[in-house]
Amino acid sequence: MKKKINVVLSLSLLTLVVGCSSDRYQYKNDHQADSIPSLDHVEDAVPRYEPYSRGGNSNYRVRGIDYKVIKDVTSFTEQGYASWYGNKFHGHLTSNGERYDMYAMSAAHKNLPLPSYVKVTNLENNKTVIVRVNDRGPFHEGRVIDLSYAAANKLDIVKSGTAKVEVELIHIDEQQNSYKNDFLNGYFYVQYLVTSQPDKAETLSKALSKKYQVEPIAVKDNSNYRLRLGPFSSEKEAQALLAKLRPDYPSAFVIHQKKR
Repeated sequence: MKKKINVVLSLSLLTLVVGCSSDRYQYKNDHQADSIPSLDHVEDAVPRYEPYSRGGNSNYRVRGIDYKVIKDVTSFTEQGYASWYGNKFHGHLTSNGERYDMYAMSAAHKNLPLPSYVKVTNLENNKTVIVRVNDRGPFHEGRVIDLSYAAANKLDIVKSGTAKVEVELIHIDEQQNSYKNDFLNGYFYVQYLVTSQPDKAETLSKALSKKYQVEPIAVKDNSNYRLRLGPFSSEKEAQALLAKLRPDYPSAFVIHQKKR
């Protein structure tokens, strides 16, 4: 039976994440990068059906407190404070085994299954974003979601550090082809890898572009290259390529860019 959960709460938790070192999730001295690339091209995550990740979806205990990962959830809403995590964690493994990219539209949550898609509304200015949850946290008192730098920037909470938000799950059934909404009018890319090695980025870009006859893109920030293929005019085309890439790149996903 599918569970329907509506929660309005403010969680009071701790400072560790299961499966990672305590230093990995200490927020002391976290900061934005010295040189921030343009984020104009960064669009909301595109909700779609994804099977649960192999990692990060077991119930866990941290410092004597048990945390339950919600499974088969179709409805979930909560209010509390959002924070963001930045340069200190950039490039580190997330709880589901991906690389944290502070310039992608992602987030961390304590209880939702990984990955999940949520709409986050800043209740102080009514700005909204859609992010893909692929990590565990935040582990400070009163905070319900930890946003990537890009998502926090779009919600105007980078300077303040926190803001009161509402988090709403976007549930996609396996049978659904795509999330039907007006934000899907645009172009689509498949991001398949993040690497800090320029030679590897160039080699893979050329090889996969030739293999699939798709233009390669390497979006560079301070230390990493986000490798993508595209653009595609429809999500269906991007999803078709994603299915081909998944055996070799299990963390690949589709990125949406709105038309200007």
